[in-house]
Amino acid sequence: MIYRNDEDADLPTPRGAMRTHIFRPVAEGKYPAIILYSEIYQVTAPIRRAAEYLAGHGFIVVAPEVYHEFEKLGTVFEYDKPGTDRGNELKITKEISSFDDDAAALVEFLQNHEACSGKIGALGICLGGHLSFRACVTEPAITAGACFYGTDLHSNTLGKGKSDDTLQRSSEIKAEMLMIWGRQDPHIPREGRRKIYDTMTDAGLTLSWHEFNGQHAFMRDIGHRHDPEIATQVWALTLAHFTRILK
Repeated sequence: MIYRNDEDADLPTPRGAMRTHIFRPVAEGKYPAIILYSEIYQVTAPIRRAAEYLAGHGFIVVAPEVYHEFEKLGTVFEYDKPGTDRGNELKITKEISSFDDDAAALVEFLQNHEACSGKIGALGICLGGHLSFRACVTEPAITAGACFYGTDLHSNTLGKGKSDDTLQRSSEIKAEMLMIWGRQDPHIPREGRRKIYDTMTDAGLTLSWHEFNGQHAFMRDIGHRHDPEIATQVWALTLAHFTRILK
């Protein structure tokens, strides 16, 4: 399916405008939507390609700039030490309530979008994996969630004060979840993955759980940690997940 990737919307939030990049099929019609949460680097070229891939399979995809209240709209961090340091600094500077306000703004935008069918999912990578999980906690309109090696979820260290309650609120999730992990990822060790799995299972969630022999960021299509073979498998699982639930 042909997609378009030339739209932006500056959504109002309590802490200022949040630039949101929109990717959607060219053909007229109603489509389910996916909120795509980025890594700490915001909407980079690999994130845009991921959004284009999903839009090409018949979804409206919205990718927000998660640090909009701290950086000039349109800011993208480089995949280098300064960019990594800035992204990691802001993820523990931003208030957890601000992440939640952003999720509410995105859901409201999609519910009122003329091309949205009303079905909404959330997908996130790295930091975004945590944010997609949390959006499923706070926004019951999201019925399908996917989390790619979400950081700080097992340690409850996201946001200002490094004391989020995302995992503890797992029982509030109404969405069916797809959880993707790398077994060689030092950011989410075996003990951390076990904690997340046990908490979700004890909460009675509907979930699929997949661990691959990959490093952190194995889905990012640049750099030495990218694993195309695993990424192909994960995208197949992801498309099946969102297609079955949202379409």
